[in-house]
Amino acid sequence: MEAVALKAQTRQVLGRNQVKKVRANGRIPGVLYGKGSDPAVIDISEKEFEHLVHHSVSENVLVDLSVEGEGGGQHLAMVQEVSHHPLTGKMLHVDFHKVSADEEVTAIVPIETFGEAVGVKTSGGTLEHVLFRTKVRALPKNLPAIISIDVTDFEAGKILHLGEVPLPEGVKVLGAPEIPVLTITQPRVKAAEATEGEEDDKKKKKK
Repeated sequence: MEAVALKAQTRQVLGRNQVKKVRANGRIPGVLYGKGSDPAVIDISEKEFEHLVHHSVSENVLVDLSVEGEGGGQHLAMVQEVSHHPLTGKMLHVDFHKVSADEEVTAIVPIETFGEAVGVKTSGGTLEHVLFRTKVRALPKNLPAIISIDVTDFEAGKILHLGEVPLPEGVKVLGAPEIPVLTITQPRVKAAEATEGEEDDKKKKKK
């Protein structure tokens, strides 16, 4: 994942009224924290951050944060949490977590599919997306924004488990490998025929 440049300013810990003034000036209050350092109280441009978020393909955003002011500097950070107004959806506060370029980070990444499964196209099956997100671990530069799975060759009856999901180099999935991610269910007619066949076999064995 490529880091996106973002500017910030340090500020003193302010009361509620002062924070309102920050927002009124088109800024979003936030906090930058990380291992081995005290949290830094900052604010960022609302316009710049909204543009960054709206052009990101997932919730995972890696930023090259340039902090101006006392105790500022250059920091590689992940957007950890964004607080929104419950009615308007307006961004109220942003938490940034400092990361190191040579240390792995953990993030929850969305899983998406592309292509039309042969089991759907020619066999009448149905693609069922069971797991939509998964936790992964990787260096910040290797962290994928999304995990894309090509389902073109998936036939009816196919089950893709978490341990079988194709991952970019340097990325490890965290979770039980047997968890189903995608399935191509059998057409109802064939499924019914299979069930009837099993019942007939059971009757024959009883005789």
